[in-house]
Amino acid sequence: MPIGRAWSVALVGLDGRLVEVEADLGGGLPGIKLVGLPDAGLREAKDRVRSAIRNSGQHWPEDKLTLGLFPANLPKLGSGYDLAIAVAVLASAGKVPATRLLGTVLLGELALDGRVREIRGVLPGLLAARKAGVKRAIVPSHSLFEAALVDGVEVYGAARLRDVVAWLEGENALARPDPPAEAAPPGVPDLADVIGQPEARWALEVAAAGGHHLLLTGPPGVGKTMLARRLPGLLPMLTAEESLEVTAVHSVYGQLSPITPLIKVPPFIAPHHSVSEAALIGGGAGIATPGLVSQAHRGVLFLDEAAEFGAQRLDSLRTALEEGEVRIARARGSVRYPARFQLIMATNPCPCAPPRETDCSCSPTQRRRYLSRLSGPLLDRVDLRVRLRPLTAMSRHEGREPEPTEVVRKRVLAARDRAAARWSAHGWKTNAEAPGPALHREFALPPGATALLDRSLERGALTARGADRCLRIAWTLADLAEAGEPDADHVAAALEFRDRRAA
Repeated sequence: MPIGRAWSVALVGLDGRLVEVEADLGGGLPGIKLVGLPDAGLREAKDRVRSAIRNSGQHWPEDKLTLGLFPANLPKLGSGYDLAIAVAVLASAGKVPATRLLGTVLLGELALDGRVREIRGVLPGLLAARKAGVKRAIVPSHSLFEAALVDGVEVYGAARLRDVVAWLEGENALARPDPPAEAAPPGVPDLADVIGQPEARWALEVAAAGGHHLLLTGPPGVGKTMLARRLPGLLPMLTAEESLEVTAVHSVYGQLSPITPLIKVPPFIAPHHSVSEAALIGGGAGIATPGLVSQAHRGVLFLDEAAEFGAQRLDSLRTALEEGEVRIARARGSVRYPARFQLIMATNPCPCAPPRETDCSCSPTQRRRYLSRLSGPLLDRVDLRVRLRPLTAMSRHEGREPEPTEVVRKRVLAARDRAAARWSAHGWKTNAEAPGPALHREFALPPGATALLDRSLERGALTARGADRCLRIAWTLADLAEAGEPDADHVAAALEFRDRRAA
């Protein structure tokens, strides 16, 4: 009998590879053999597929069946190949024509009664299929809302295996996706709710304008968490390309909304301090799965009570903060996940953390040991550090109302537009993305503006990385002030933001 062929997609991280599923009948005693580096879940596919075919009114072949998944050296994970395997078996047995299979990928898990169940990662799978030149895809009907986000691929939804068989025979039409619904942006907390803390409010505005990382230190109840949760409201909406990146990560988690699957607002992720390192960065057996830092891609990662996370988990963020991605190697392969986020950390100044510092019962050694959990290399990657003081009154000072989010957001967006225009030729969008060599060569400041930085480097009060981050902050301050380039005052203000005493 001829070899039946169908196509699916293998995901390794967020990168997909087209997989050719081959079914060969005959040549020995009845039995099923599956080759091509399947994992435990995929090895069970032969039993799921056999029951699904029988319960869909089709005959299961009694000959020896060999199933091959090419490329054979690529690990295959999960149950998303079930539909492609079933169709390849039916095509090999001559039960369905193969004319429509060429150029079509099939994604979906099969229930024993022939239903096509939804799977995770449909969006990145179809993006990879489109990149490989595929023009048509069949996905579970419950995943059509997600598949509709991919332009350039003709997407169909199937509820049962019998529907796919009928479509291949030209007897019926499969479901087509509805146009994605436009939803109103979700409500975000307003900055006007925060009373006092003018320095912290200004630092939050600078962080939003330049994409900088921020550390908030202060006693409980002074507004650290309130300020952090208001940062997404100051950030611009995601571009179309960024939205697909973020949505692809959340597709792997299975967290997309069926009504509005495309994520357009920067995500805000706030893990508990008991989170494991694997859950934070990514990990697991076999091929590593993405962590919370990847969920926060193009958004905000907020670590409340940062000193309670532990040095090992905090230091594991260092590479992601520098490179905007995480790379995790396991025995079965290495994966890469995007992780370009803004880090906001909030911490108490000491273990006892009384409302008033005069009531602190901690010794100087205890305070140093507590804050030393935030290591020097980690703090060197945090651009802005602010010390919050206890409130002295709940009333508005001098009758002035705090600025709302919308007013501050206009200044932030204007500053970001100036930065994007400056870096557009290099492909950077924010000041935080500009590398040090460019700041020293093409956009070097006059010696008079950087004299304070030079003295700090000479005294050893600042590292070379810290100096680069000061320059980025200075450019952000200049953008907010609508200045052509930073001057000595902007550099001095940037250096003050990095004063280690704020930690």
